Amino acid sequence: MVIKTQGRRGEVAVELHTNVPDRFRQGMRLWALVKNGERRELTIEDLWPHKSFLILKFAGVETISDAEMLKGAELQVPRGERAELEPGSTYLSDLAGCTVFDGEREIGKIVDVAFGAGEAPLLVVNGGAKLPYEIPFAEAYLEKVDVERKQVRMRLPDGLLDVNAPITREKKERGS
Repeated sequence: MVIKTQGRRGEVAVELHTNVPDRFRQGMRLWALVKNGERRELTIEDLWPHKSFLILKFAGVETISDAEMLKGAELQVPRGERAELEPGSTYLSDLAGCTVFDGEREIGKIVDVAFGAGEAPLLVVNGGAKLPYEIPFAEAYLEKVDVERKQVRMRLPDGLLDVNAPITREKKERGS
């Protein structure tokens, strides 16, 4: 994920969410999924570590203004260049479009995976409520991921889905 611009020639600081951090190299192609939903193909021109980030310089991204357009973008490795995963592991980008179940109850479809302050990424699930649910993709809640069948089966703690629930008229009137 592109966190911020870095430098004056279009470099960006990237937070890595991978078990294979040294797989990035000069000349490697990546897809950038920017916040407006647009996908943009990029080629790594140069890269180096800096503090807790990886700094990437992309071909054709030459200014701070060019780099600003990439802030918040999710960087994806093309499917054909992905590293082989250990059994039971899943690429987070493959979860979009999967249906989340809590036991047998269908919650909704995953529309995004967000990275917040906690260790576990958040599944952004469109479940028919006014606001999407944000469900931690934590091993403690996870029963099974079946990417082929587009299903994520979980056991969620009581009240977790109420965190994002819209405020009822009764609660508004009570002021709670």
